Amino acid sequence: MTTRRTRRSARSATLLAVAAAAAFSVTACQSGDNDASGPHKASTSTSTSTQSQAQNDSASLTSKNASAARTQTLVDGSKAKISKLDGQHYRAEIVSDGAVVATLDADGRDAGMDGNGMFVTLTPGGQISSWMDAGQQGPGTFNLEGGWKAKITKQDEDHYRAQIIGQDGVMGTIDANGHDAGLDANGVSIVLTTGGLISSHK
Repeated sequence: MTTRRTRRSARSATLLAVAAAAAFSVTACQSGDNDASGPHKASTSTSTSTQSQAQNDSASLTSKNASAARTQTLVDGSKAKISKLDGQHYRAEIVSDGAVVATLDADGRDAGMDGNGMFVTLTPGGQISSWMDAGQQGPGTFNLEGGWKAKITKQDEDHYRAQIIGQDGVMGTIDANGHDAGLDANGVSIVLTTGGLISSHK
C-alpha cells in the first residue's frame, strides 16, 4: 500500500511540473506579443505627431498669406466675406442664412456671377459690387452703362463671349466659358453669364 501511494505522489509531481512548464511557455508568448506591439504603437504615435506638425505648418503658411477677412453686405441682404490671398488675388464667399452659397475668385483678373438676378463682381484689388437687374439676353449688341457697348456671340454650349466696345473700338473681352465672368471697365461693373445674359452697373 505504501509503495502505491509513493508512485501516485511521484506521478502527481510530474504532472504539476509539466503544467508549470506549459504555463511559463504561454506567459512567455504573451510577453513576446506585447513587446512586438510596443514598436507599432510608438510608430503610430510618431506618425500622428508628424501629421499634426504638417497641419500646423500648413495652417501657419495659410495665415501668413491670407489677410483677415472683411464682410460687406450685398444688395439682396446677403453677406460677402472677402479675403486677400495674395497681392492681386482676392476671394469672396457669398453667405446667405449662415451658409456659403457661392464663391468668387479674382486671381489676377476680375470675376463675376449672376445669383438669381443679383449680379456681383470682384476685382483683383478686392473691390466688390452688387446690383439687381434682369439683364439683356445675347447674342447681339447691347448698350451698357458708362457709354460702353457689348457684342455678344455664342461660342458653344454654356460658352458666350462679349466684346466690350468703346469710342476707340474693342477695349476688352469677357469670356464666360463654363462659369460666369466679370469685368471692371473703368468703374463700370459688367457680368456675362454662361447663358449669354449680360448686365452692367455704375
